[in-house]
Amino acid sequence: MKKDKLMPIGKLTKVKDTLPPPEELIIPDRTVKVTLRLSEDSIKFFKHYANKYHTKYQAMIRRVVDAYAERFIA
Repeated sequence: MKKDKLMPIGKLTKVKDTLPPPEELIIPDRTVKVTLRLSEDSIKFFKHYANKYHTKYQAMIRRVVDAYAERFIA
């Protein structure tokens, strides 16, 4: 029997949504340059809110990734 590689392994745990709203994604930080491919819809979302709050969409994406990492550091 072939196992589906996309199926979860082990016990699943629900994770609380701790991502900040778009207006809280505007915080300067020290950064490292990386290359990342994202979906077109995600980029449209961040560009829309970046334009609305007069900031850069890359900074907002960086803040989301930082918030995710902070949630699991400890």
